[in-house]
Amino acid sequence: MPQSFNPNSVAQSDAGIFGLPNDAEQSQIIIIPVPWEVTVSYGSGTSGGPEVIFEASKQIDLCHYDFPDLWQKGIYMEPIPEDLRALGIKTKVIAEQIVHALENGTDQQDPMLLSDYEKVNSACQTMIHWVKSRAAYWYAKGKRVGIVGGDHSSPLGHFQFQAVQHSNFGLLVIDAHMDLRNAYEGFTYSHASIFYNALQLPQISKLIQVGIRDYCHEEKELVQQQRDRVKIFFDRDLRKRLYRGETWATICDEIVESLPENVYVSVDIDGLDPKLCPNTGTPVPGGLQYEEFIYLLNSLKASGKTIIGFDLCEVSPGEDDWDGNVGARALFHLCGLV
Repeated sequence: MPQSFNPNSVAQSDAGIFGLPNDAEQSQIIIIPVPWEVTVSYGSGTSGGPEVIFEASKQIDLCHYDFPDLWQKGIYMEPIPEDLRALGIKTKVIAEQIVHALENGTDQQDPMLLSDYEKVNSACQTMIHWVKSRAAYWYAKGKRVGIVGGDHSSPLGHFQFQAVQHSNFGLLVIDAHMDLRNAYEGFTYSHASIFYNALQLPQISKLIQVGIRDYCHEEKELVQQQRDRVKIFFDRDLRKRLYRGETWATICDEIVESLPENVYVSVDIDGLDPKLCPNTGTPVPGGLQYEEFIYLLNSLKASGKTIIGFDLCEVSPGEDDWDGNVGARALFHLCGLV
């Protein structure tokens, strides 16, 4: 950290994320932006998440309530990968054509669709490999790494990298959706299939999802089949428990105790109340309040478990900076966890 930096001053226009002057070498925490939303199935715009979070982050005061010295650790966000963004834009057009054909009755096994599916899956594999390689690059340099999407397919490469590093780890997921569909709409690497794909990694011993309130029969059946490995804290069940007098502290302790020693935190912003993320791709009524979210993360931190990585996905630009503002604050807290 340059000695001349004043954390109380206005962020400079050429500053990095959170207005910090650090380069990658000076930073302990590296943020990898993944501007990707090829298989989005409702609202779009999440590929702009990394940029809107970056811009909003410069308005955040640096004296964090829980981690007041966090800014001194150094946080650096890589430049937006323009080649990856261009590939995503090109491939999204193909994916949209596939979905349009399906909606008009075309069979998934149609030869022309199969060719297009191959192009989409190949592009998604390129993104996944890129994320995995960037994570490996920074971990080799002793950095802690977080991913900022993009849609929720963005962190699969980070999961894969962690599976190389750890023989046993758990995922703590904040989300409105289970994302446990097998190749949703025929796309192997759909954002709605991220945790189905994650479960193909045997190193992930526990998948704990919090805030779930939208899912299909296929997903519910998978959870029942893997009940020893997957545990869902449905949003409605959480509310019932709170209304009946249980404390959020007790519930958070139960969530944290269900996780193994090594924990990766994966956050879809739509796990929060949609008033906090009105422009996210698939908002759902209900969800965690911001301080409930923070308290859960702090409970995990206080447990002494090892937090090995994180991601924040599905933040979308809107007509104002609100989504980016909430996303940037969530990201700052996630950095504090590691």
